[in-house]
Amino acid sequence: MSDSHVYDTVAFDVRDNTTMLFFARTTDEGEIQDYLLLMRSIEPNFDETFSIEANEQLIDGHEVLNDARLLGNTLTLTFNAPVEILGNTETFVLAFDETESNFENIESGAFRVLGDYLKGGTA
Repeated sequence: MSDSHVYDTVAFDVRDNTTMLFFARTTDEGEIQDYLLLMRSIEPNFDETFSIEANEQLIDGHEVLNDARLLGNTLTLTFNAPVEILGNTETFVLAFDETESNFENIESGAFRVLGDYLKGGTA
């Protein structure tokens, strides 16, 4: 089963030891209606963690995410098993508005956040 979402905002950020790729659907007033946050952290002992947060629900992504594919303005996440916080889906397709800012953030963050999970597509 797959699920898809369209986001108008993509942001990339680095804080301390964590890189983050943030997707949001916002209202005309700028309020966040729906979001997906992908995070990769590197601990002081060089252990890596990958997690996914969707609308204030967090899961460990290391055991869950199988691969990611980026093609144009579409990022497809394929999971090893259905993900409850994403509507029990095994494939999550997210599209984002084709703005210069969104493409700059994807270009800056996709490889840094998704790393080895990024298996195909084009950037």
